[in-house]
Amino acid sequence: MKRYATEELRNVCLVGHGGSGKTSFLEAALYSSQAIDRMGRVDDGNTVSDHDPEEIKRSISIATSLGPCVWQEHKINFIDTPGYFDFVGEVKGALRAADIALVFACAVSGVEVGTEKVWDYAGERNMARAFVINKMDRENANFDRVVEQIRRTFGTSAVPLHIPIGQEAKFAGIVDLLTQKAYYFSDNGRKVEEKAVPAELEGKVAEYRAALMETIAETDDELLMKYLEGEQLTDDEVMKGVKLGIVSGKLVPIFCASALRNIGVKAFLDACVRYLPSPLDLAAAVGTNLKSGEDETRPSSRAAPFSAIVFKTMADPFVGKLSLFRVYSGVFKSDTAVFNSNKDTQERVGQLFVVRGKTQETVTELVAGDIGAVAKLTATSTGDTLCDRDNPIRYSRIAFPAPVISQAAEPKAKGDEEKIGSSLTRLQEEDPTLLVRRDLETRQTLVSGMGDLHLDVIVSRIAKKFGVDIVLSPPRVPYRETIRGTTRVEGKHKKQSGGKGQFGHVWIEMEPLTSGTGFEFVDKVFGGAVPRNYIPAVEKGIRETLDEGVLAGFPVVDVRVTLVDGSSHPVDSSEIAFKIAGSLAFKKGFMACKPILLEPIVNIEVTVPDDYMGDIIGDLNKKRGRIMGMEPHGRFQCVKAQAPFAETFKYATDLRSMTQGRGYFTTEFSHYEEVPSNMAEAIIQAAAKKSEE
Repeated sequence: MKRYATEELRNVCLVGHGGSGKTSFLEAALYSSQAIDRMGRVDDGNTVSDHDPEEIKRSISIATSLGPCVWQEHKINFIDTPGYFDFVGEVKGALRAADIALVFACAVSGVEVGTEKVWDYAGERNMARAFVINKMDRENANFDRVVEQIRRTFGTSAVPLHIPIGQEAKFAGIVDLLTQKAYYFSDNGRKVEEKAVPAELEGKVAEYRAALMETIAETDDELLMKYLEGEQLTDDEVMKGVKLGIVSGKLVPIFCASALRNIGVKAFLDACVRYLPSPLDLAAAVGTNLKSGEDETRPSSRAAPFSAIVFKTMADPFVGKLSLFRVYSGVFKSDTAVFNSNKDTQERVGQLFVVRGKTQETVTELVAGDIGAVAKLTATSTGDTLCDRDNPIRYSRIAFPAPVISQAAEPKAKGDEEKIGSSLTRLQEEDPTLLVRRDLETRQTLVSGMGDLHLDVIVSRIAKKFGVDIVLSPPRVPYRETIRGTTRVEGKHKKQSGGKGQFGHVWIEMEPLTSGTGFEFVDKVFGGAVPRNYIPAVEKGIRETLDEGVLAGFPVVDVRVTLVDGSSHPVDSSEIAFKIAGSLAFKKGFMACKPILLEPIVNIEVTVPDDYMGDIIGDLNKKRGRIMGMEPHGRFQCVKAQAPFAETFKYATDLRSMTQGRGYFTTEFSHYEEVPSNMAEAIIQAAAKKSEE
């Protein structure tokens, strides 16, 4: 592959609501640029970017995929991302590697929840953004309506650069408002004819062009003065204004297309080369210089010291672990050594690749601004910075969202427990939004992700890749047991079996402690009623019973036990006898002290648009939640509440349903509270039934 200079590169991330046509658009762009010789279809499972078996099976994008192509001697690195909320981690990683977010909106559905979300994700990084109104050939497609929605939702800086010629079945081409030329597409986009603007569109072209020229003029004070004085802007000034406006966010260009019919895609590629920013047009990357501890700017220059960030890790069946990276500065060369500044370790680099879907092409080097892959890095993971050891720098890590749903994972077949652990660990390397941990209390392996679909895909992948069938179920709730009353009880263990017997005898007093105190054992035995050498055995017997629980098998907390009296036998007494006596006394006393179950309570913060406040509060009340307060967050409201942990297992799904995906939430453990008596009875009965089984 030819070597491209930094100014000849464009890094474009395709983002948008699920089903808006990102994958099909990339397919059309690759076909138009002759990177592939036939256009695949998502429904047929033969597109370049949706190559994973799960993607083919579900007809959706699940993972980020690269699709570089060459157009007019420029290399365009397209990054295709999933549109479904469960795979938001893929979007966040891809945006870190790109220079502009190309936001897709369906010409029928218009601005959807996913459109708003990806706009905000790009905004978090102050990225340049552009729109494609796709599916212009669909029935009920309406370009003007969607433009109005975009401008109303995201601001009047969004203006069309292209407008459609016809729509629905009559969609035939586009008018470029800057060149004021009409372009007609035929033969699946292979043929493009340049013509004069159709007479029936002249009025609309004049109207849209006036809005565009005004927005261009507002990108620069000199251009604005000239425009206000009634002078015409030159072609060079227009070009400068468009580029400046896109980079600064003062101009968000809107394009239109039909990806399936490959109409308008070549026109976008022309505009991409002409107007969208190269890495040189953007601010230089800023990281922390590890020698000085100060911020350091690294320009997108071949002459600068090498630095790059890994934005995705893939498991390739042929080359093994594949790390996708974006070069920020310098040159990344194959067969060299690089320094991982996050892990403080040297990595040996073998061959570098340019990746297109599931295919790889070897290259000897990649310059600042380019995107590529390297295989078999030992210590490197997603988010790590690679750099020159003599000029170490560390870039901020990618901000992946925290998982919102957890399930317990168990093997279908006995003996597969170890396989589950190793396979989940492997998948964690690929997916930073997947969290796997072992809950020592409930003895369950918990798998946490971004939603039901995310976890469903994980289960399918483990079955296909590692041959392990997994069953997911709701996690066990880590209840606690405690007491509300006091008592004095006797525990006696006496056993005679012909030879030496067993004898242990204790009296204990039990009382509740303040919540969160734990357990206290107090020795108040006088006169040697219980020999000193047996007192630790009594405490041990009680502590073991604490862990096993008395009511329903859950740990006992916040109890004080005072050993006050007892007796011993000179021959038959032993440590084991007093251990059993202590346990028996504790169990008897616990049931006499008004035992109760405690459940974990979490702090929950739910951020939603104002329109959904009533539904959210009503639902939290149904979940036994307590509203603690509300705070405005821009156009959103943040509801702060406390709710039982047991009621939050499916809250991610419930919230998504109630708010059409617009709401999000966080939780953290707060404290334990008493379980309502009617619910406690059901939990105790279920525990008893399980122990019988």
